[in-house]
Amino acid sequence: MTGSPASAPTLANGAKAALRAAALARRDGLGTAARIEAALALAEAFPLDVVAVAGRIVSGFLPIQSEIDVRPLMDRLRLAGARLALPAFPDRKGPMIFRELVRGAALVPMGFGTVGPGPEAAAVEPDILLTPLAAFDAAGHRIGYGKGHYDRALARLDSIAPRIAVGVAFSVQEVDAVPHEPHDRRLDFLLTERGLTSYGVS
Repeated sequence: MTGSPASAPTLANGAKAALRAAALARRDGLGTAARIEAALALAEAFPLDVVAVAGRIVSGFLPIQSEIDVRPLMDRLRLAGARLALPAFPDRKGPMIFRELVRGAALVPMGFGTVGPGPEAAAVEPDILLTPLAAFDAAGHRIGYGKGHYDRALARLDSIAPRIAVGVAFSVQEVDAVPHEPHDRRLDFLLTERGLTSYGVS
């Protein structure tokens, strides 16, 4: 007796896992000098005339594993008038929230190998989300790390008011096509060391 055919979601998840693994392997293979140059180029490439940040809340992230370092970019956005935030996980089983990042404030372990502002920091709702990812395609679809934290956060925030999702990655993380469903939230922009791509969906 043969088993039943795999469902479409199962096939898509398997394809995503393979694409994720290949893209992360390319990311892991980048050398230190290339990473530093990419982080600096990323900060310079963000076009403040296209995505205005003054007076807006921008959530960033602190790099884990081999992620691109967005700290130079975050500092440039701060100098341009943005209020900064980082993701926080008050309950590891609960939703991801965002807390304001203020210079000099203490950071506490958040799990997942990162830190963030503690419970004394103000909870905020970002207008612009710098979104980490494992892989992306030319159409603005992303593959995350399989936990769905940003998918759920964007869905919640978009239900209140439309947000701007800026995927941030090394260019080597691009793949030919990401399996997706009609309801999947595309990125509004993709930022790599090579510059900004707009998908015109915001």
